[in-house]
Amino acid sequence: MLDILKVAEIEKFKKGGKTNKLSLENRLLMTLLYWREYQTYFHLGKSFDISEANCYRNIKWIEDILIKNSDFQQLTGKKALINDYFNDKTIIIDATETPIQRPKKDKNNLILVKRKNTRSKHK
Repeated sequence: MLDILKVAEIEKFKKGGKTNKLSLENRLLMTLLYWREYQTYFHLGKSFDISEANCYRNIKWIEDILIKNSDFQQLTGKKALINDYFNDKTIIIDATETPIQRPKKDKNNLILVKRKNTRSKHK
């Protein structure tokens, strides 16, 4: 992984630009931590002393580079995995309706009180 990222970083900085605060090894470690522990960008940023936005940009850049590389294209997408899983399965759903028990309406339970604070329209 590191060799692939080193080549991509050299190509990226051929045009010039500001170098990254983190080394490539630390950025890869940060990405692996994100994938493994699924920490938020905020917590990863605090751990590596960078902002949330920089953390997101670094992880996104590394993911894009690795996805474009042919060594990491063996993995299929989520839809292919789901289709393989549900290919020969039968799912039975019990959807019978059950009535909800509620108290019956009773006139004795109603409270009828004259409203004293409402104004009459006729006055």
